Amino acid sequence: MAEERRLIARAQAGDTAAYRALVETHQARAYTLALRILRSAEDAEEVAQDAFVRVWTALPGFRGESSFGTWLYRIVARRAFDRAQVLRNRRAREQQDEKLPERAAPDAEGHDTFEAARLQNLIARLSPAQRSVVTMFYYEGRSVEQVAALLGMPENTVKTHLLRARATLRSAWNVADGGAS
Repeated sequence: MAEERRLIARAQAGDTAAYRALVETHQARAYTLALRILRSAEDAEEVAQDAFVRVWTALPGFRGESSFGTWLYRIVARRAFDRAQVLRNRRAREQQDEKLPERAAPDAEGHDTFEAARLQNLIARLSPAQRSVVTMFYYEGRSVEQVAALLGMPENTVKTHLLRARATLRSAWNVADGGAS
């Protein structure tokens, strides 16, 4: 943490090598967050890169009231939500309802499972906000408070997204099972 504060101070003074070190530390998680929201590697890469450019230009004003990671991930999430809205509007205009299947996450042994693939496909149908909240809470093990801070949402909004996402996933899972509970 102290090393990161030193890197931030150097980067705020214009040290590009220090900023590069910050980017290298956070780029994988920033990309993963954008990917979970957007479900497109290409769009996620663009959003993460755009977020890092925005961070560089806003870095002199960074006061350290939150961690650098929290600040960065909030910017990534906002950029991803904006990008998701642009894509949604574009699809609506073009009236393309094609859905690409998403590859399932491997299980503990590194094998794809039918249930994991099925769950990933159901999660992919959630709204971008619900998808990001579910990802951070369940996949990354973050608390409601942490998710709220990262996404810039009130805690109750995070809880509402989790509640609605679980209900949607449960309902879709049961429909696919032929109505079983």
